[in-house]
Amino acid sequence: MQLSHAARSAESSAIRDLLRHADRPDVLSLAGGLPAAELFPVATISEVAGSVLARADGLQYGLSEGDLALREIVSDGDPENVLVTTGSQQALDLIGRVVLDPGDPVVVGDPCYVGARQVLLANRAELIGVGVDHDGLDVDELESHLAGGLRPKLVYVVANFDNPSGAVLAADRRARLAALADAHDFLIIEDDPYGALRYDGDPVAPIPGDRVLRLRSASKTLVPGLRVGWVSGPQFVIDAMVIAKQAVDLHTSTVSQAIVRELLLQPGWFDQHVAGLLPWYANQRDTLVAAIAAHLPAAEFHRPDGGMFVWCRLPGSDTASVLTDAVEAGVAFVPGSAFAVDRDLTDHLRLSFATVAAAQLPVAVARLAQVVQPG
Repeated sequence: MQLSHAARSAESSAIRDLLRHADRPDVLSLAGGLPAAELFPVATISEVAGSVLARADGLQYGLSEGDLALREIVSDGDPENVLVTTGSQQALDLIGRVVLDPGDPVVVGDPCYVGARQVLLANRAELIGVGVDHDGLDVDELESHLAGGLRPKLVYVVANFDNPSGAVLAADRRARLAALADAHDFLIIEDDPYGALRYDGDPVAPIPGDRVLRLRSASKTLVPGLRVGWVSGPQFVIDAMVIAKQAVDLHTSTVSQAIVRELLLQPGWFDQHVAGLLPWYANQRDTLVAAIAAHLPAAEFHRPDGGMFVWCRLPGSDTASVLTDAVEAGVAFVPGSAFAVDRDLTDHLRLSFATVAAAQLPVAVARLAQVVQPG
């Protein structure tokens, strides 16, 4: 028996492949975008989970749309246009299933989050890469593509602390992107897993308009293992996604939803919890940035205002070719080529400051410097 064409052509995630090889106690991994486990509110989650598991209603089948009380908490107004998903990655997949036909063009940043690239290609989209700078997606370049006749079904952006670049889409670019969506009849996916993890500066308002599918998640601020995300957007898309979700898994875990719901219902608890995360992650970022400046003086990078990543360029290097040597030297990272759509990102790499202990971050960068700057 043969696999389907879609299965045969599917690409594995470069990050997950890497983590399998780098998951050794002697390797300091700057690769995966995992939140710091020591910050997980384990005791509080255990207490809430105990109360959820003690009630039969928390163990029953649930609505495909998701727990109504949870949707009311996380909605920006109308819970009917919110769908709770098994992580925001499932929301991406469901959007692809209900919006895309094979060959439909989708605009993404270049570099692009590998999870989005993987799911869009699995839905047989044609990816169109648009440049990313310190102010996020280059809307001028997008407008040039549109003037040349491009008619995308979707434009995908991580507007706050882009993965991998760390960029924040500027307010004026958000407004222009919304206007272009209206003028050229496309939908915007605003993926926002990191928006609450801002260490400097003021928040930027979400992309305006009624053509935005906004993805959010409890993974980076609570715990990823619960696999609770949600998407809001135009009702006709949400309705179609609900039907698609019924065929995939019926509904997101009622236990996980109930735990997240009860945590968010505790007055002030979530805000206090996030406030405790920020100084810890900010110190991690500052420590990594200082280590890069000290050990990799030729590196070109932008200090991010939030998120979990520093995106570096090492002129003249081939980061993929030295990855095996780096792992043998005791450090892991993600090479820039893993995020490339059309551009040559051979000399780039993504470094995460989220999980390696602060005292070990300079050690990790020193190990990296030995590989990319031999002798």
